[in-house]
Amino acid sequence: MEIWRWVFIGILFLAAFVVKIEAFKQGHRQSTERISGSAGDVLEDDPIGRLKVFVYELPSKYNKKILQKDERCLNHMFAAEIYMHRFLLSSPVRTLNPEEADWFYTPVYTTCDLTPNGLPLPFKSPRMMRSAIQLISSNWPYWNRTEGADHFFLVPHDFGACFHYQEEKAIERGILPLLQRATLVQTFGQRNHVCLKEGSITIPPYAPPQKMQTHLIPEKTPRSIFVYFRGLFYDVGNDPEGGYYARGARAAVWENFKDNPLFDISTEHPTTYYEDMQRAVFCLCPLGWAPWSPRLVEAVIFGCIPVIIADDIVLPFADAIPWEEIGVFVDEKDVPNLDTILTSIPPEVILRKQRLLANPSMKQAMLFPQPAQPGDAFHQVLNGLARKLPHDKSVYLKPGEKVLHWTAGLVGDLKPW
Repeated sequence: MEIWRWVFIGILFLAAFVVKIEAFKQGHRQSTERISGSAGDVLEDDPIGRLKVFVYELPSKYNKKILQKDERCLNHMFAAEIYMHRFLLSSPVRTLNPEEADWFYTPVYTTCDLTPNGLPLPFKSPRMMRSAIQLISSNWPYWNRTEGADHFFLVPHDFGACFHYQEEKAIERGILPLLQRATLVQTFGQRNHVCLKEGSITIPPYAPPQKMQTHLIPEKTPRSIFVYFRGLFYDVGNDPEGGYYARGARAAVWENFKDNPLFDISTEHPTTYYEDMQRAVFCLCPLGWAPWSPRLVEAVIFGCIPVIIADDIVLPFADAIPWEEIGVFVDEKDVPNLDTILTSIPPEVILRKQRLLANPSMKQAMLFPQPAQPGDAFHQVLNGLARKLPHDKSVYLKPGEKVLHWTAGLVGDLKPW
């Protein structure tokens, strides 16, 4: 009887919801909406002409040869480090004269060491990064002027420059000591966390633009799914006792809503995954081992309102994208009330979020397309770097002055790479 009660409630709700939405549409033209205020202005900033970047030419063992060994690196969610390198090589902001550079970039592919299942192994990353820094500090004078304060690095690991996929281990490691003064461009973002230092630029994970483009369906397709999610609820292999993975939030989603007809949730990943997101009103974006995932990008691209379940998350380009206006934030402890929270949102609020999500500039900012396009994630990174200029005079060290400790860190990280 319980399941039929839920079905009846679901039918009644969906009917009422559709009626309210359609009625509201009659008086409000469904269209895109420009992002108002400073966020919209920042999103549409053009970084060209506002900064110059010098790209170090490193031996190919730090980047191209690693990619040649495993081209899967081009398609996984950590691939921003590869595409950012390619973008900068042909970007108008690149300068071949390091003396006029505002920023210095070191192209090291630290996530391109994959298991057979395609997951990056971070164990060599600290040694690889140390080796690259030793090389640039020995062959060029620019690192030593600031000990990296005018350098930026792409570190798209689960927990950024802490270089570990398990949070406890990442916290124990901390950010690689030699990167303490550099600007880190990373997917990981969580307030008051040792793996996110002040001044970092949080970026979206890589999601393949061309692949998503091929799965677009007509814009007027009805959104007949209320809540959608595909993914793990438990990670028995790495968290056999349960409760640690996703801090229990995903397990709570399954345990509370697996039989709720408003929730289309499953561990299965259908071939219609992208199409299904375009038929959904809300897409759950819960934390996993890390607070971020490509679902956030996919939800924005497909106009599905992201329901962000990750306490203290720092979202990509938060100064340019009004996440509070386009998404719904649910505290991890409130997951059991998720149905009440979402069904209580007025239709006019839902429609405004959908109009904002339909704004092309919003979608563009979440992607790393090939070739690059104005306003895309590459340009948002450059905007973030440009807003940090000019560098404060205090970052420049006196001749012979040292701030960083080259022998700090774990013993294993000090071994040659």
